[in-house]
Amino acid sequence: MSIGNSKSPEDDRPSTDDVIDVIVERPAAGPSIGTALQQARIAAGLTVDEVSSTTRVRIPIVHAIEQDDFTRCGGDVYARGHIRTLARAVHLDPEPLVESYDAAHGGRPAPTPAAPMFEAERIRPERQRPNWTAAMVAAIVAVIGFVGFTALKGGDDDTKRPVAEGSASPKPAPKQPGAKPAAPTPKAPQAPKPEPSDSAIAAAPKDVVTVVLTANTAESWISAKDHSGRLLFDGTLQPGDSKTFTDKQSIDLVLGDAGAVQLFVNGKEIKGDFQSGQVERLTYTKDDQRQGAAQAG
Repeated sequence: MSIGNSKSPEDDRPSTDDVIDVIVERPAAGPSIGTALQQARIAAGLTVDEVSSTTRVRIPIVHAIEQDDFTRCGGDVYARGHIRTLARAVHLDPEPLVESYDAAHGGRPAPTPAAPMFEAERIRPERQRPNWTAAMVAAIVAVIGFVGFTALKGGDDDTKRPVAEGSASPKPAPKQPGAKPAAPTPKAPQAPKPEPSDSAIAAAPKDVVTVVLTANTAESWISAKDHSGRLLFDGTLQPGDSKTFTDKQSIDLVLGDAGAVQLFVNGKEIKGDFQSGQVERLTYTKDDQRQGAAQAG
């Protein structure tokens, strides 16, 4: 019997790699995944609450995994991720545990190239919300446009001169083919309006300027403004028409035919050397008791 061919009993002992292979191929021979994680946690001196706080895996799921209940993980992908996370937290190598899980649950599916290794919570695309900012900007632009259009239209209306009563003549109706021209309707003569009486003129208040205009011989276009430039009247006076204007400080006048207008200021008639068809620009104040201040236009 040769000494060199003898074998000691120690040579028949299995190596560490053989033990790992046996655990992987026959997971029932060794401790379960949950038991291994629980024992490692206790050995590390950690509680379930501490492991949950570290790994962000909810406490009920940690308890379930330690009891080998993976139904609360939400699927194989989440179960593998939780196993890896808990194993690292208790200082275990996660790969043998994951391989044991795959062997007990039908193996691992083919990897998806673009899939992440693990997501604790699946990120779902948010529903597209209506763009309220764009809608508000569009509404503001519409309001500004409407206000601008209204202001522009109102400005155009303000530039039109008001026509005095009785000066506007109606437009003739369009003639029908073959229709006889209608006979002109004779106009009734207008009764001249009474001139301001001396008592009314004398009763003009002294703390304001009072201007009275009366068209005598012909029609005349006139314009009157107060001391702030506000338009009081802009139109035509027909023969017999009369207008009265008052202000606390002054009245500015523009007479289109100064020779056809009779003018009273603060109860006194202004007899200027006004010619027929002459345009005059005049300004009167409450202190002009007799003749007032006049400036030729």
